[in-house]
Amino acid sequence: TYCSNIANIQITRHGRLGQLDRAREIFESLQHKNIVSWNSIVACYFNNNQPKEARQLFDEMPERTTVSWNGLLSGYVKNGMLEDARTVFDQMPERNVVSWTAMIRGYVEQGLVGEAESLFGQMPEKNVVSWTVMLGGFIKADEIDKARRLFDAMPVKDVVAKTSMVGGYCQVGRLSEARELFDEMGEKNLVTWTAMISGYVQNNRVDVARKLFEVMPDKNEVSWTAMLMGYTQSGRMEEAMELFNAMPYKSVVACNAMILGLGQNGDVGKARWIFDQMREKDGGTWSAMIKTYERKGFELEALSLFSLMQAQGVRPNFPSLISVLSVCSSLASLDHGREIHAQLVKALFDTDVYVGSVLITMYVKCGYAQHGLGEEALEMFRKLCSLDIAADDVTFIGVLSACSYTGKIEEGLEMFELMKSKYLVDPKTVHYACMVDLLGRGGRLEEAMDLINKMPMEADAIIWGSLMGACRTHMNLEMAEVAAKKLLQLEPWNSGPYILLSNIYASKGRWAAVAELRKAMRSQDVKKTPGCSWIVIEKEVHMFRGGDSRPHPEQSLIVGMLEYLGGLLKEAGYSPDGSFVLHDVDEEEKVHSLGYHSEKLAVAYGLLKVPERMPIRIMKNLRVCGDCHSAIKLISQVTGREIIVRDANRFHHFKDGFNLHHSLNNKLPFGVGVVSDPMCARRGWKKLQMQDVCYYHWPLSGADQFGLFGISEYVMDMVDQLLPHLL
Repeated sequence: TYCSNIANIQITRHGRLGQLDRAREIFESLQHKNIVSWNSIVACYFNNNQPKEARQLFDEMPERTTVSWNGLLSGYVKNGMLEDARTVFDQMPERNVVSWTAMIRGYVEQGLVGEAESLFGQMPEKNVVSWTVMLGGFIKADEIDKARRLFDAMPVKDVVAKTSMVGGYCQVGRLSEARELFDEMGEKNLVTWTAMISGYVQNNRVDVARKLFEVMPDKNEVSWTAMLMGYTQSGRMEEAMELFNAMPYKSVVACNAMILGLGQNGDVGKARWIFDQMREKDGGTWSAMIKTYERKGFELEALSLFSLMQAQGVRPNFPSLISVLSVCSSLASLDHGREIHAQLVKALFDTDVYVGSVLITMYVKCGYAQHGLGEEALEMFRKLCSLDIAADDVTFIGVLSACSYTGKIEEGLEMFELMKSKYLVDPKTVHYACMVDLLGRGGRLEEAMDLINKMPMEADAIIWGSLMGACRTHMNLEMAEVAAKKLLQLEPWNSGPYILLSNIYASKGRWAAVAELRKAMRSQDVKKTPGCSWIVIEKEVHMFRGGDSRPHPEQSLIVGMLEYLGGLLKEAGYSPDGSFVLHDVDEEEKVHSLGYHSEKLAVAYGLLKVPERMPIRIMKNLRVCGDCHSAIKLISQVTGREIIVRDANRFHHFKDGFNLHHSLNNKLPFGVGVVSDPMCARRGWKKLQMQDVCYYHWPLSGADQFGLFGISEYVMDMVDQLLPHLL
């Protein structure tokens, strides 16, 4: 008996560690297997998600007790097999309160509260656990009034039941009732205090939560983390950092919350410092840091960290894969995107509707509007309306953006009014930003300012930044200064307002004002985001910055190509536009500066490394300057190369001296793409010839609703496969 008891303990221990083979070996070695031995090995298989093997062992048992039957029932419940569990429950020769409670718990965990309530009413006898499980079911279903009636009927209300009720009230926002019950409790444990603090946090009563936290008699890492998350979720990062520094033990969950909070607040450097200091990291840590990089525009850092994560043997979780997929979309990095797609398939995430949407976004490289296909976006909106598919706030972001990109000011104004009057969608800040951009692009700056002044909410930095960009384009210095002051109030650390205002002063020759702005930036320790461009060659990212302060290893070849291009461009009639050089220097220095802009360096390297028949794909973190746009368009003509540039705003597709996106928006009212004849034949697309380039018209149905320039057979196949699951 002594040996059997030791063996049973070892069986249970190895089962908990997932060492099923060792547990089974010990079980089989027993000469005399008692009922506890059989129950232990059955539980091992259930706990390791092998219910079929567990049932086989149960059927082999020479004798069974109620405990054995309860083990079978609970095992099915743990594996989410409710029908099998109910069959066992109904077949049991004898049931006790544990049997009834296990079945009720199964219904509660699956959200079948009605079935749980019905079974609870049939129970011949109940204990405090049964009452508490049913109470938790009502709370989980937000049926708080039923929960209260059950709570009042409970013959014994222990601290667990009372704490559950406090949490339930907090969950539905009834804080006064939660606090009343909390204050009435004679006995409170750590969970009770934490539940009340978390309730205040979840309902944005962070200061009240902090007062309660301060009088808490004992604190553990859960209570510290709950209070910390109150600050991080509300963006109060100074107080969060103060509390974080005071924590006696910084849990992984707390560190993850700080990384996300700091990242959301724009302090990416501090977020990475916390990440690097952590001795222990989980999947949430890596995904939090990757998400921070993705949201704040550090795409290359996100990819680098994802690679490090894989190199260290950490299995990517769902959030990290989605973040990296979004990065691939922003970078137009199809190779990386395909790798992430493969991992999603391997992890069985690819059938998820949200994942399918993100994949399509990646494959069509951020949709119509960013490709200059604004007319197609509007046509898609009309088609949705004709099919009686309700438009939501996200739909109108795309529609208003499309109107802005295509210069359809009147149609955009009409859509904005229809959004409110016909579709009953209340405009949010982002919709007003689209409208300000629309009016600003059209030079209607007074109307844009009037719209800002009439907004029902405060204009954010995006809106003022859009207006200021329009002021730069249309040289309205007075309004630009107003927008700059607003921007600096909202984001004093942001270099954007300084740079834009400096650009306007420089274009007007006011170099003293430019110098004053630069002095102000230095005094405020504001750093300018350096312009950089990059190109992926054989899965390696090559980064270029303006000038030659950080030369590429093959800089001499790049300079040689630039000089060669300079000669070709000069023969073709190109003249550098010195207005895009924002320093008080002579014309010769301006020409030199323009020649070494980062996008030109990247294009030169692409011409050296990318095979002739392949398009050259460049990414830039800022907008392409006007001179580079003109130069690259001409480079595509004199070299006969196809060049695609993805800047901070949109794609630019240059071929034979034309920016295809711009020219086609003005000339073709249908989807177009530079593709092969076999692709068109297979999809039934119609071919037409224009400007010595073949274009194709296809019906707006299924996957062919997505028009994309330079699209490959692979991309279209992916869209064909993915879209039917989402329509």
